[in-house]
Amino acid sequence: MAGGDDLKLLGTWPSPYAIRVKLALAHKGLSYEYAEEDLANTSELLLSSNPVHKKIPALIHNGVAVCESNIIVEYIDEAFAGPSILPADPYERAIARFWAAYVDDKLFGAWATMLFSGKTEEEKLEGKNALFAALETLEGALAECSDGKDFFGGHTVGLVDMALGSHLSWLKATEVMAGEEILRSDRTQLLAAWMARFSELYAAKAALPDVDRMAKMRQERLAAAAAAA
Repeated sequence: MAGGDDLKLLGTWPSPYAIRVKLALAHKGLSYEYAEEDLANTSELLLSSNPVHKKIPALIHNGVAVCESNIIVEYIDEAFAGPSILPADPYERAIARFWAAYVDDKLFGAWATMLFSGKTEEEKLEGKNALFAALETLEGALAECSDGKDFFGGHTVGLVDMALGSHLSWLKATEVMAGEEILRSDRTQLLAAWMARFSELYAAKAALPDVDRMAKMRQERLAAAAAAA
């Protein structure tokens, strides 16, 4: 690693927000130490690194911590040489930030309702419908932002690619558990093709968790919750 930089990432393996940081680090070709956190027994290092929110991810660079996934990704882009993550144009940067926030607010929120927080079948169905609506909106965003190229960032991946890409393993695991295609080629043709391209990237292969492992973890938690009820 050039310049003697010391990088340590605090995260949990299934967290899309920690995955997002891993994607950015791999995109820049950076070496780093990874520390898996136990959220039931938060480490003193995490508490001191993120004393306000007390949550992952946190990136420690030469002894100082940066928190919140999108902020960390932008920090990595500014602090290290290598392929850019955000565009140089101020308007295009603003658009990228808008869609990255949309992924977290709308897509992730709907997915979480469908799979985790929905208490009734009706609430879970509402979450599922909202997820498909968010994906269709992102289909339009991809067409506009990519300008016919491979990624939201154009010829190379950018902030929006990393924001959405960090959720790919969970979306695929949801398909396994639900037995239903989420990124459907008949409804979101561009996104389905984007997912295939993104999944083949070195950064994605380095950062994305195994889909079967994620599905198994979720099924075990559901079984444990049912047994405790």
